[in-house]
Amino acid sequence: MHAFVTLYRGVSKECLEINGSMDHRDEAEFWTGKETTRYLVSIKASQSSSFQLGLIVALLSGFAAIFIYITGVSTFYEKPSLSYEELRALQSLQSGFQKCVVTTELKAPQEHDGEQEQLAFLLLDGSLFDSLIKPSANGLGLQAVSGRDYCQVTIQFPTNTIPKWKDPKTGELEGLSFEFNLCEAVATWEQVRNSTTILTRDFIDALPNGWEEYAWRRINKGILLNHCENKTLCMEKLSLVLPETPPLVPRQFGRCAVIGNSGDLLKTRFGEEIDRYDAVVRENGAPIQNYTKYVGRKSTFRLLNRGSAKALDKVAELDETGKEVLIIKTTIHDTMSKMIREVPIQNPVHLMLGASFGSAAKGTGLKALEFALSICESVDMYGFTVDPGYKEWTRYFSESRQGHTPLHGRAYYQMMECLGLIKIHSPMRADFNRVVNWVPSHSTLTAARVASEKLLRRVGAGSEDPLGACSIIKKQHKRNPVKISSLRHAATEHQKFVKGVIMYPLEHSPGHSMLCTMHEF
Repeated sequence: MHAFVTLYRGVSKECLEINGSMDHRDEAEFWTGKETTRYLVSIKASQSSSFQLGLIVALLSGFAAIFIYITGVSTFYEKPSLSYEELRALQSLQSGFQKCVVTTELKAPQEHDGEQEQLAFLLLDGSLFDSLIKPSANGLGLQAVSGRDYCQVTIQFPTNTIPKWKDPKTGELEGLSFEFNLCEAVATWEQVRNSTTILTRDFIDALPNGWEEYAWRRINKGILLNHCENKTLCMEKLSLVLPETPPLVPRQFGRCAVIGNSGDLLKTRFGEEIDRYDAVVRENGAPIQNYTKYVGRKSTFRLLNRGSAKALDKVAELDETGKEVLIIKTTIHDTMSKMIREVPIQNPVHLMLGASFGSAAKGTGLKALEFALSICESVDMYGFTVDPGYKEWTRYFSESRQGHTPLHGRAYYQMMECLGLIKIHSPMRADFNRVVNWVPSHSTLTAARVASEKLLRRVGAGSEDPLGACSIIKKQHKRNPVKISSLRHAATEHQKFVKGVIMYPLEHSPGHSMLCTMHEF
């Protein structure tokens, strides 16, 4: 039998052609003269003879080639060393992710000149798992292709998809293929779930040179303030939107819904379903009145971009209760402050403090999901136009308009669903009880996260200490402590786990480290 053996060292995949017979085993140990290296093995074989001979024969027959290949010829990326279990977790994450996204049929092996082609992967228990999987509807036509390592994946749209969005700078049409990094996503989103996304005075005070180097950036035309040389003036401009400490904590809410503005919402009547969530997050100036049967009536938070923030008085009127919390993702400006004081606007108003997502989709939708994941146990999304056939951005309450990278967004949201971060609801996924198949287990996700942190050289990678990711730790006096007794059980347990420490993301930090504050009473 002629076989191709794929060896996995670190996180990279390297292929080696050998002659010999292969047994149904999933790993092998090769002595390189310096160390014993364990590999995962996958086999693609053309069977002209039995596939049941021992792995030992193959190892012996290919030993010389393997020795040369590993010690003298092969060039691997300099990556941190991963344990066998961590490598298996990344393999499982990528494999499960592909199965979650893909829609395919189970096909029989094909004949080639009298020889049968067999594609199989060897599992831990020595059994074979056919890579041609059963049908799955999660991706609705999308395909997920593995990249050069266990972190890289490419999500592809069907070739008959017709993109309509053009890059305003280059004039080029949006592509049909998008590369994502699963390791980056797993590590970053887990960090989001443990941190606060509300800008506070606590954060600015603890940040080295926080007022001089950061605070003025969150004030419209802040450059005119000469790096907050007059700290009192900067504090005055931020005072209306700057709480002492975070008003919200991780896991404070159970089930949350993030509502987009897609015209597809008019194809369904999700209103009553949406109103049953513990908290509902909406975007910009999306109205509720006259659309309640489609988008619901409940509104707990509303995330605003620069344009919507300038019409803060109009936005505040959208919620009849006057209790909707307004989260601004850009800057505070004098017009906004004047409205808050003089209208007056009674709604709580805060500035958002967010993480960096690298290759992620952009826009208010992603920031709304980030905010929700920082305070909610589970997050569902509605109204983000994620079904096949989508060609241009439409809104349920106004004329059609050109949006931004719609296909990229759909692909990224599908990645989030298949990592277990969110659940998508849309006209083609209208069943509330729909089960998302092949979502990674908690144990797999935890092990993959640890491995990802090591590969990405994140601060505190692999540490069991909740403060391991903190590059800055400050002890400060806490004026408004959160009443633990008033929190739901999951939030209370999380507070105990992090020892009451408040974790803030450090924007654009190379190691994605955190600023952490410990408070004394």
